[in-house]
Amino acid sequence: MSFPIYPDKHLLPELYGAREIVGYRKKVGRMPSLSAPEGILLCLERGLPWRLRWREPVRRAGGMNGDLFELKKPKNKIGIMTGFGGGSPMTVELAEEFVAMGVKCMILMTWGGILQPDLAPGDIVVIERAIRDEGTSYHYLPPAKYADADAALVDQLAEAIQARGTTCSRGTTWTTDAPFRETMEEIRQYQSEGVKTVEMESAGLFTIGQIRSVPTVSVVVGMDKLAELRWQVPERLSDIFHSLEVVYAASLDVLRQRLTS
Repeated sequence: MSFPIYPDKHLLPELYGAREIVGYRKKVGRMPSLSAPEGILLCLERGLPWRLRWREPVRRAGGMNGDLFELKKPKNKIGIMTGFGGGSPMTVELAEEFVAMGVKCMILMTWGGILQPDLAPGDIVVIERAIRDEGTSYHYLPPAKYADADAALVDQLAEAIQARGTTCSRGTTWTTDAPFRETMEEIRQYQSEGVKTVEMESAGLFTIGQIRSVPTVSVVVGMDKLAELRWQVPERLSDIFHSLEVVYAASLDVLRQRLTS
């Protein structure tokens, strides 16, 4: 038997979907108190919402394979999802459920490896498209190299970051399922193409954005560096933490603008 058994699986109907999961959560009383958010920030830095609650007041709204926080203002509109472990499969599962709950816009903030020599730990890259070197997107879309972010949301988020006095760049990321299998051959190739970062979530989120017609974007904060074909880690994390805080605040700015315009 050859694999995949159904190469056109993306064309086949599913047995059940996120609407059924959300319906079941409601039936058994397992829905978060923020049951119909309109905007979601998927935040890979788990402690950030609670640590910055004095700037952006939040309350814990429940659990969905992680911790869901609700932004207090505007009330019942914006959720912040943390502690879900990352990776495209879980990102897609959550994104599907949020769409079924009524979400109209999703932003992902994560950290990743740096592929270009002119970038440094703490640098911020707003992602325009992601290389689909993961498995989840192929269950939804035909084979292709890229999944794209929403162009208008890319512009808006980059402007919001810059408005907070911080520089950022835009570009392509490489989304992989296997962080310990990033090979020198791949890094050389993607460097030559100008790919800026490697991470594990963006292609999955952009796929749901495309399939479900919901604007999505991601931001990668540089963490470790692979540009010299060896693993380099920063001696201090202060620049990275500062960038994460800026991206967090700018992302919430954009979600508020989107939902009140």
